[in-house]
Amino acid sequence: MGAKVMDPVFVGVRHHSPACARLVAATIEEQRPAYVLIEGPADFNERIDELLLGHELPVALFSYSDQHASWSPFCDYSPEWVAITEGRRHHAEVRFIDLPAWHEAFHDVSNRYADAELRYAEVVERLCVEFAVDNVDVLWDHLFESDEAPEALDQYFDLLRGTATADDGDAAREEYMASWVRAAVADAGDRPVVVVTGGFHTPALKAKLDGGTEWPEVPERERGASYLVPYSHARLDAFTGYQSGMPSPGYYQQVWETGSGRAADWLVESVATRLRRRQQPVSTADLIAARTQAGALARLRGHENLTRTDVLDGLTSALISEDLTQPPPWTRRGTLQPGAHPALIEMLGALRGDKVGQLHPDTPAPPLVNGVQELLRTHGLDGEGKVALDLTNAEALERSRILHRLRVLRIPGFERTSGPSESAAPQLDEQWVLRPCEERLAALIEAAENGATLEEAAGVALERRSRQAQLEQLAAILFDAVLCGITALSGRVKESLSEGVRVTGDLVALGHVLGGVLGLWRHDRLFGTAKDSLLGEVIDAGTARVLWLIEGLHGGPAPADAGRLRTMAATRDAVLHAKAALSLDTVDVAGVATRVSNDAEAPPDLRGAALGLAWTLGAQPDVRKVRGIEALGDWLAGLFAVAREEVLASPELVGVLDEIVSSMTGEEFLVALPALRLAFSYFPPRERETIAATVLAHRDLDGDARSLTRVSVDPMIVAEAMAVEARVDALLVKGGLA
Repeated sequence: MGAKVMDPVFVGVRHHSPACARLVAATIEEQRPAYVLIEGPADFNERIDELLLGHELPVALFSYSDQHASWSPFCDYSPEWVAITEGRRHHAEVRFIDLPAWHEAFHDVSNRYADAELRYAEVVERLCVEFAVDNVDVLWDHLFESDEAPEALDQYFDLLRGTATADDGDAAREEYMASWVRAAVADAGDRPVVVVTGGFHTPALKAKLDGGTEWPEVPERERGASYLVPYSHARLDAFTGYQSGMPSPGYYQQVWETGSGRAADWLVESVATRLRRRQQPVSTADLIAARTQAGALARLRGHENLTRTDVLDGLTSALISEDLTQPPPWTRRGTLQPGAHPALIEMLGALRGDKVGQLHPDTPAPPLVNGVQELLRTHGLDGEGKVALDLTNAEALERSRILHRLRVLRIPGFERTSGPSESAAPQLDEQWVLRPCEERLAALIEAAENGATLEEAAGVALERRSRQAQLEQLAAILFDAVLCGITALSGRVKESLSEGVRVTGDLVALGHVLGGVLGLWRHDRLFGTAKDSLLGEVIDAGTARVLWLIEGLHGGPAPADAGRLRTMAATRDAVLHAKAALSLDTVDVAGVATRVSNDAEAPPDLRGAALGLAWTLGAQPDVRKVRGIEALGDWLAGLFAVAREEVLASPELVGVLDEIVSSMTGEEFLVALPALRLAFSYFPPRERETIAATVLAHRDLDGDARSLTRVSVDPMIVAEAMAVEARVDALLVKGGLA
């Protein structure tokens, strides 16, 4: 007779739970198993030793393929991490048994160890009502984290699974994990097998012990890889957006290291320290009151030890006396909303912790990491400080492209403070600020999913963004591609832009594209885009489309539309600076603009902008017609946005405007003032002085134009004061006291 086969020992866990981590350690210590099987990517089994090199946690296993990328994070108190380390310490065979992260079963999962409470929301809601707690995190603390030796975990997970149906992805994963369990049990014989998986999966695995006992094959991928990356408590925290099994990683790190009682003291001290650094008053009496109330709440709630919520509620009661504008964030899942009380902000900061993981120097890295580090050394970009680049110099242009590729990949530590931009006149230099940072290595490793070299990775990242980009976003992507020196992508995006501008009805998006493409056309000395045929097609089609759209645009008076006015300014620049690309004659453009400017049904700002466009193209306006304009401020905003220089050179128009404004009653002026202020905001200070000087000359007055434009009081305050005075005068007249 063969040796008796033992049933596997299942430990269902909640990911990132100190209580579950202790249970895993105790189970392995007690069982001394032949195998420890862990929910994790089976394709990493041959490289598990990389996890044990001696990293400083938290770290994550990052996996990617053509279509998907995901993370499997580990911190000191992750049950999966404890299973790995304790299993090895007791000489067990440690194996990951889940499908690889790139498998289709994970198509909508970005983090393997993020609990999906939506699967069993109904039962969790009933349990929360039964135990009078706010959410699943508080429920878990109440049931398990307050007890150093939690009981009833199996019943809890059985209850959750009994109300939920596994989707296709979960079903495939559970069948695969079960095949590993059966094979390990058969191979272990009379020695135990410990299985550590998320509690949601445990009941299903227990029901799948009958079947084949062959070791399962590990699926292979055509493209992709897996690497360890540094992680951080900030990335793990549910209050910053990660739907982890447990929020507040800094606090639970203390629970793991020192126990619940000392963790409570640590939290109180941390919150007090953080508040005092922000000049918020926190007395010793406040801290004593917070600790006392936390203890009383724990006893009232039946907790053997203080839980996170006991401490937080005690701190809230002791430190916050006014009404809160939003519920405390630990009563729900989600990020903290703007306007939160400073004490709440510091509580969450203390809960989160500031620990950042570090990889052992011998940890394998993708080729992109070493390639980028070598590029930075070679081009003198691996230091700290400011970098100035003359883009007319070939070497500086290459350094610029390296920095832009890093920016496109969102690698931290490289900030551009000035340089060429969309819809702007050509700029021949750039300014960057470089700073080393801990997050750079993780970002580079994760960026490796895009390619093995910096140029390839940046190109793939931009290409992926372009697939789902809206029309106006394509223009920005094209500009980035040119800044990065990635010509292959540029061609594809240009074709998409050319097609999009021909059919779009979005005037604002059209202007954004036209301005961006025109910027490239005008930057030809730097980027080699002079007379580019595809760019010319986009400019030509975009200009024609703008003219077609504005002729049919009607509507009553409304506040000036800044996006619409930018489109008109871009159309002006296209006609002035890219005339060679246009199939339209300047006379035709001016004719359309004149018709729109005279269209009484067109919006006032568009009529003003159209007049400005015709003016810049040589058509002389009849300034006398300005006197009959309704919604004068909006009309002027359009005119000034497109024809600012022409206005400055026309004393006659400035004089007419001065007469119109001077003839307004006080009430009429106050009504027109906001729109007038917006209109004149298109002029920089020096040009406002020019207008002021023109007004003085029109009135035959001597005076300092600069003093007229540099008042020490906000004009709106002056206007409000004038309105008050007018009301007082009216009351005096009514009462016969004038």
